[in-house]
Amino acid sequence: MSTVILQGFIIVSDANLETVKCALIHHKQLTLAEEGCLVFRVEPDEINPKQFNVYEVFINQAAFDCHQARVKASYWGEVTKGVERHYQITTA
Repeated sequence: MSTVILQGFIIVSDANLETVKCALIHHKQLTLAEEGCLVFRVEPDEINPKQFNVYEVFINQAAFDCHQARVKASYWGEVTKGVERHYQITTA
């Protein structure tokens, strides 16, 4: 099976920036604890304070799909509904 790699960035509005920053701490902990998560990085951009660069690697499509389902039903999913997402998903 192929690993799934998601990379790109999100843009957060000024109104939601502090909420997203606070929620990100727990979101990272939960994701890194997921079975099949190999790498998970969501880091503030050095130039744009409203941009967070994202890099995720999951062991296979099933693990990635489970992650996506969990996120949609989570607090993180709720507070990031309105963010702009710019992702590329590939397999290796």
